[in-house]
Amino acid sequence: MAARLPSWAWVSGLTVAATAAVVALGVQAERGPHPTAAAAAPSASASASPRPHASAGPERSAPPALPDGSGSGRRIVYSVGGKRVWLVDATGHAARTFTVWPGTVDPQPGRYSITLRTQSLKGSDGVEIEHVMYFTKAEGVNIAFSNALDGSSPPPANGQKLGGIRMHKQDGAALWSFGDLGAKVTVVS
Repeated sequence: MAARLPSWAWVSGLTVAATAAVVALGVQAERGPHPTAAAAAPSASASASPRPHASAGPERSAPPALPDGSGSGRRIVYSVGGKRVWLVDATGHAARTFTVWPGTVDPQPGRYSITLRTQSLKGSDGVEIEHVMYFTKAEGVNIAFSNALDGSSPPPANGQKLGGIRMHKQDGAALWSFGDLGAKVTVVS
């Protein structure tokens, strides 16, 4: 004759099973949509170089290639017309690229370096910003990379001369980690 389990054991068992199911569904939800079979297949070469990271957003196609004539070695490349930044490693490969929101005053194409880094401050547009990295002046306005502390895009300029080149929060953190004082910055048109 089989031993009969008390009712509390059944309830405990069902609770554990339900909790495990909820945790499993939560993990699946965090990972996002299931990849297609082609996307889930391993790559042909383990030595293939990783693709540049594109920031979160509606962009789905491959990001634009690093502009020709943007220099060599480890550097930050900013395209005024493309409203895009590339973080280029010492081998000349773009390790990350992302779009930006430029201010109303653009830097001239050329080669610069990071001259001042400030963790956080209030921008000239009144927005709290962080990861501020200055690299030149144009029309009497300081030009710097930064991101809004709250991650928002900049408000309309309302006729102000603004030199801030704003980006998404995670891109600002990546640029801050990449661009030490003296880091090369190449601006292309």
